[in-house]
Order: sequence, then C-alpha cells, then structure tokens
Amino acid sequence: MLDWMTIDNIETIVEKYKLLGPFFGIFLTFLESFIPVLPLFVIIIANAAAYGLFWGFLLSWLGTVAGSYMFFLMIRMFGKYRLFRRIKEQKQVKKLINWVDIRGFTPLFVLLCLPFTPVVVVNTVAGLSNIKKKYYFLTLLISKPILIFLISYLGSDLRDILTSPGKLIISAVIILIIWGIGKLIEHILNKRVERDLREIGKLRKHK
Repeated sequence: MLDWMTIDNIETIVEKYKLLGPFFGIFLTFLESFIPVLPLFVIIIANAAAYGLFWGFLLSWLGTVAGSYMFFLMIRMFGKYRLFRRIKEQKQVKKLINWVDIRGFTPLFVLLCLPFTPVVVVNTVAGLSNIKKKYYFLTLLISKPILIFLISYLGSDLRDILTSPGKLIISAVIILIIWGIGKLIEHILNKRVERDLREIGKLRKHK
C-alpha cells in the first residue's frame, strides 16, 4: 500500500479528480456538512491541488458555507419535531444554545474558526438557538475562510511538501500547533460558558 503511494500516483489521482469538474469539488464540501465522516481536510487539499490556491480555496469555501447554511436552515425548520426537542434537552446542547442566545454570533464565530470543530454540532446548536438567519449566514461567511485558506495553502504546494522532508515536518508541526491552540480555546470557551450561565442563574434568583 505504501509503495503505491508515490508522488506520481498521487498526482495522477489529482488529475483524475480535476476531470470531475469544479462543481464536484463544491459538492463534496457541501456534502460534508451533512455527512461529517467525510474527510473535509482531504477534500480541501484535493481542491487546492487540482485547481490551485485561489480557485481551490474558493470552491471549498463556497461548498462548506452553502452546506452548513442549508443544514442550519433544515434544523431551524424541523427543530420543533420530537427528535430535535430531545436533542435540545441534552445538557451540553442546552448549555450551548443558552450561551448563543446570550452572547449572539461571537461564540459561533470562534467555534467555527477552530480546527477540527464538529461543524454539524455547531450548525445544529445554531439552528436550535434564536440567532437570526442572516447573522448566522454572515458568521459562516467570515469564519470559514481562515482555516480553509490554511489547508488550501498546504494543498496548493502538495508536491513540494511531499518531496521535501523539511516542509513535511514543518507542515505537520503547524497542524499540531493549530490543533493544540484549538483545544486550548475550546477549553477556555467551556469554562466561559459555565461561568456566564452561573452568573445568569444568580441574577435570576435575585429577581
């Protein structure tokens, strides 16, 4: 298997992927919003390797934003049904929904900027919250480009990265650092959520 994974074979796969057309690249990133097991990281890399940094980034960005917003609208539309009411009553989900209702789009923006965030969870929480549709669409537009551009940059320089051990190591270290920063911010946000909700609870008791 490893013998087959040569630079030439990878480039052949990229060329075949490119033959499927740019709309296929948009469709895959769109689909990932509904099927989170799809490897978004690999899809973004493939788009950038096939179409270059700018177009690869644009295709991935459009597909991801469109898919996330469509999923959000579906949750907003069907959120009144029993299944979603049960989800809404789960402790962690309820906590996040309350925090979004209090803080608005800021926590959603931060969560969507974080690497390896389960976007389907964020979209679900947003759909079940009271955030306005236009605000969530704006949040998706401005939060998604950051991480997608970083991954697209790696994909656009794929051959150099794979053929240069130094660049490969640096890329791996950068990904690990981004992941570590994301986990740290996620931990801080969790603490912030608990603190804010405790303060709100105290204020309600005093009324």
